[in-house]
Amino acid sequence: MNSVQGLLAASVISIQNSCFIYPACQNCFSRLILDSRRFTCLKCGCTGEAKDASYRYRLSLKIADTNDLFDITVFGSCLDPFFGVTAENLQRYIQDFNQLSEETNNESTTRALVQAVETCFIGKRFIFGV
Repeated sequence: MNSVQGLLAASVISIQNSCFIYPACQNCFSRLILDSRRFTCLKCGCTGEAKDASYRYRLSLKIADTNDLFDITVFGSCLDPFFGVTAENLQRYIQDFNQLSEETNNESTTRALVQAVETCFIGKRFIFGV
């Protein structure tokens, strides 16, 4: 699953979604179903308390090399250096910020995060392991 078949030097054209962090199963890395108290993994059946859910990065990008366009998704801790924190810590910072600012609508926080990610990635060239 993590073996690199080749390297691709390409520029990021766009960010494909605004959800960069997701609650992830610690066993299989699938997205967890969260309710106010519990989490459930539909793939492997893992369950637990919502407060114990771990988070993971998932960044979907449209990239271009000199000849082609590609849609790729970058997962996990390889994104830690770009965000400056783990996905778990970023999720915690977002939750704390929303509580402190008494935000009832998280749109402004999401919009600010998307803008920051776009500024950091769009137009930049990276080497992707594919």
